[in-house]
Amino acid sequence: MKITVSAIKADIGSIGGHTRPSKEVLDAVSAFVKKGAKSAGIIDLYISYTGDDIHLLMSHKGGVGSSRIHKLAWDAFKAGADVAKSQGLYGAGQDLLKDSFSGNVKGMGPGVAEMEFEERQNEAFVLFTMDKTEPGAFNYPLYRLFCEPSANSGLILNPKLSNGVKLTVMDVLENKKAQFSIPQDNFLIAGMLMYPGRYVIDTVCNDTDPILAATTDRLHNIAGTYVGKDDPAAIMRLQKDFPATEEACSVFKVVHYVAGDTRGSHHMPLMPVKTATAASANFCIPIVSAVLFSMHEGKFTAHTDAFDTPDWDYYRNKAVKKAEFMREQGFVHPATLVPEELEYSKGYQAMVNAARKRFK
Repeated sequence: MKITVSAIKADIGSIGGHTRPSKEVLDAVSAFVKKGAKSAGIIDLYISYTGDDIHLLMSHKGGVGSSRIHKLAWDAFKAGADVAKSQGLYGAGQDLLKDSFSGNVKGMGPGVAEMEFEERQNEAFVLFTMDKTEPGAFNYPLYRLFCEPSANSGLILNPKLSNGVKLTVMDVLENKKAQFSIPQDNFLIAGMLMYPGRYVIDTVCNDTDPILAATTDRLHNIAGTYVGKDDPAAIMRLQKDFPATEEACSVFKVVHYVAGDTRGSHHMPLMPVKTATAASANFCIPIVSAVLFSMHEGKFTAHTDAFDTPDWDYYRNKAVKKAEFMREQGFVHPATLVPEELEYSKGYQAMVNAARKRFK
């Protein structure tokens, strides 16, 4: 049975700054999607949030890029944004960068990750969602997952993974894609992913099946100016011929440094958090959540929070410690991003231009 799973996310307004959406906004989005689910062909639906981003996970048979699915998500976010505006929430509608729907939300502000596949008898997958960071935040953990046996013993023990996978990388500045094969192109892949502000992982597949799909849009490239971080998401199939659940989630224990944080212009660690967690008021430490799903005939029969067990408290503490070390660096690089990556680059450039006039 061929099923499409679509994850579409957007920041449409949050409480007291960039924290979390209000209950009323979530209710408005949920009610709109549920009302139109049947006519759009949705089999099942999951709605939650990570930080200030609402994400919709939908199963259907419409294929990747289904206009009915994308329009329903767009209209639901518009309805939620209207409520956010009526409540005076911060950044109301900020990820909705176009005035009218044009057949697909990709390139209109909301992030999209989706894949179509033949459902297995025991279909398992994970939805990763991030806040206060950019698509390149997936680069290091996914590289380790698919390229490093020291991080993923499945690359040695699972013959299907040992045969390698194909990894598509997006150049987000030139909007171009290239496909690389693992392990043949391992070093080429490393060279690309070394600079996550430009090169980001788009999809992963083997010879027969899709394994992963991630959001890759950069809001700055769409809007022409800073309107918020890109807050990526990804869907990854798990178990059997794909990474085990534990392998896929454990690569986030490193709490590696990513671009993001307050004003989107700092390096800070990526902290694994429970689902439906508000963004931290502690300089908005970048966060990632992971929800595990079982699916049968397109129905989400059960789900659970991957980062909810007590051991993940240790890694949350690790992230806080790494965050303190970086913030002790103050405003000086590498605490802040290089000038071309600063999200508030116009303000910084104005400051530099004013200072340069004094040099003789």
